[in-house]
Amino acid sequence: MNYDVIIIGGGPVGMMLAGELALADVKVCILEKLEDTTPYSRALSIHPRTLEMLDLRGLKTELLKIGKPLPTGHFAGLETRLDFTVIDSSSNYSLFIAQSETEKELERRARELGAEIRRGTEVSSISPNSEYVEVVATGTEGEMTLTAAYVVGADGAGSIVRKQANIPFNGTDETLTSVQGDVVLKRPPATSVVSSFDENGMIMIVPVSKELHRVVFIDPDRKSIPKDTPVTLEELRSGMLRMLGDDYGISDPYWMTRFGNATRQADRYREGRLFLAGDAAHIHFPAGGQGMNVGLQEAMNLGWKLAAEVKGWAPEGLLDSYHEERFPVNSALLKNTRVQTLLFGNDFSSTTIDLRRLISNLLEIPEANYRLASQIAAVDVGYKVLDTVSEHPLNGRRLAEIKLRKDNGDIFSSYELFREGKYILLNLVNDQLVEGIIRRLPNQHFTCVSAILAEPALDWNNVHTAMIRPDGYIAWAISDQDSKLEQCIKEGITSISKG
Repeated sequence: MNYDVIIIGGGPVGMMLAGELALADVKVCILEKLEDTTPYSRALSIHPRTLEMLDLRGLKTELLKIGKPLPTGHFAGLETRLDFTVIDSSSNYSLFIAQSETEKELERRARELGAEIRRGTEVSSISPNSEYVEVVATGTEGEMTLTAAYVVGADGAGSIVRKQANIPFNGTDETLTSVQGDVVLKRPPATSVVSSFDENGMIMIVPVSKELHRVVFIDPDRKSIPKDTPVTLEELRSGMLRMLGDDYGISDPYWMTRFGNATRQADRYREGRLFLAGDAAHIHFPAGGQGMNVGLQEAMNLGWKLAAEVKGWAPEGLLDSYHEERFPVNSALLKNTRVQTLLFGNDFSSTTIDLRRLISNLLEIPEANYRLASQIAAVDVGYKVLDTVSEHPLNGRRLAEIKLRKDNGDIFSSYELFREGKYILLNLVNDQLVEGIIRRLPNQHFTCVSAILAEPALDWNNVHTAMIRPDGYIAWAISDQDSKLEQCIKEGITSISKG
């Protein structure tokens, strides 16, 4: 075979996945039809959980040099903002950054780790069999046929992988469209962000660079125009005048587009040797800036599992767990974006305006605000753990950063342990029990670290040992009061690999 894994699509999701696989020494190739990174940025936000995952791999620091941290997010553009600062996270903010910049950083990393990236290459067919997948594509050197053990479709809503795998894309067609333009405003608004919702429509204006502002609106009289209809500068100008009474000297459009609220989800994320991630697996109205974030989270979920299978140590059912874990997460996401769409543009009547005001007032209640903030931030995501492990409050939860202390007194971040993308067996009591168990067990596909807590951490004070997955979710944790401590640790270790 030419490769272990071929990824169709070189957007942020494909690049993230390629980097994860290359990190595990998997021979991976991306096939992308675009010659260069697209200069247009649909996504402008990296939310807290995605930032945590990037931090696990040492990528957050570089992105912080480019983007701007924002302490709040929004739900359906309501007046009361979502407060990210109360989230238990070292990334308790959203990073405002152009998608193109995120993609460039992920591509740099993937190349640096050894991933092969073939741009200007368009795939025409995908033919899986019991042993490998054959991919036919056309690039600068003409038609080519490549083979891989697995193929991942990160190729967007029109995914050829999904179509040729005959995976149904269930859901609803668009019922409304929104207009978007990245433009020059010769007379920028006095405030950095403009947001308005009234009987004239919904409009938001935000700066995306020193030169450009993004104008997004839903016009009640034009919300049924098909999304493929080109947007004109005059359409943007007239919408701004009607909704705000000022066009702010709009000129020099850099990018104009129309997008809709079609909402669909693939029936399954795996078909044999074929997988789906990102928009190939689900599409929705871009409410709350969640789309790219969930795609990157999928790449982290799938990457280490595919690597484990390729390298021969994956336990039975590990690859199937990708669909089992991510499908319900994205089902909840689609419900979330449907509700936001209802509040954004279903109608602009006094009843809807009153409903938005009511919900906005409810978001002033800290508990209600946190509930929605944690959903947008994706810090509420957790996964089911094996029935064989002991119960513990940390099981299945994400790893929020904790500070640890070495024997020599040095303090370090738990996130530093995940740079190589491996399981981490974290022993917090510095006894010889864990080391003795490890010596008696074969197939050790993890790194064992002994340290103690450098400062108090929620639900960690009674932990003896924890196994943390490569994507930063806690496979299991065991209390130092557990009556079957040695047995539980042994069973927990053996559960993460075959043999």
